[in-house]
Amino acid sequence: MKPSKDISRLIEIMAALRAPKTGCPWDIEQNFTTIAPYTIEEAYEVADAIARGDFDDLREELGDLLLQVVYHAQMAEEIGEFAFGDVVEAITTKMIRRHPHVFGDEKARSAGMAKGMWEKIKAVEKAEKRDARLARGLDPEDHGKGYLDSVPVALPALTRALKLQEKAARVGFDWSEAAPILDKIEEEIGELREALATGDAAPIKDEFGDMLFAVVNLGRHLKLDSEAALSGTNDKFRSRFHYVEQALEASGGSLEKATLDEMEALWQEAKSGKESAD
Repeated sequence: MKPSKDISRLIEIMAALRAPKTGCPWDIEQNFTTIAPYTIEEAYEVADAIARGDFDDLREELGDLLLQVVYHAQMAEEIGEFAFGDVVEAITTKMIRRHPHVFGDEKARSAGMAKGMWEKIKAVEKAEKRDARLARGLDPEDHGKGYLDSVPVALPALTRALKLQEKAARVGFDWSEAAPILDKIEEEIGELREALATGDAAPIKDEFGDMLFAVVNLGRHLKLDSEAALSGTNDKFRSRFHYVEQALEASGGSLEKATLDEMEALWQEAKSGKESAD
């Protein structure tokens, strides 16, 4: 078995790893559920390589993510559901259908992407998917029967909160402006204080979640993505903490030996703009 730029070689490798008698014991014992966390992790590693502008890492991480697609397709083929080629056919069909202004006939291309066309195309896709599920004897509603059930459960919690709020807003269940949401956040903080006073973990967790959900709602009305905003704050925290670490080392100290007051003083220096450009 030799490396290749042909996708068929990767499919062959995956099939060999899953071969019952001659494959890799670890790969053989995996299933969709056990592999799913790795799939999500690889997607995050792709995003991390992009954020760092590291194209060597990006090439490698995209390969790792592609392997996840091949892995799931291989397991699906083993149980007679679909193969990698079916995955490719499904996405190419979708991309061609959703871009009639690019792949359609001359009339469609000259018309451009007409208003409302995207919704019409997705409605057709949904109807076809529903018919296919019915033909297989499955519940036609693949995500559940509720209006919000199509929002994936596996999304990061902040992103899922945003998606749920956005979808509810489409049918008018929404705040009219941002200002009242600040009052809602203060209300949730008050309820969290009350829960903290009880010392009961369950209501504390519940009220903390309500507060975060309200904060995401505020961000949405401010046209801010909560994940992106928090990511920026995470980077800022890392940079300032690294300044504290470097300053302590420069003076012969360390994080482990420093007092909280010493670290706080250096933290304030970092906030004032003295942190390094690391």
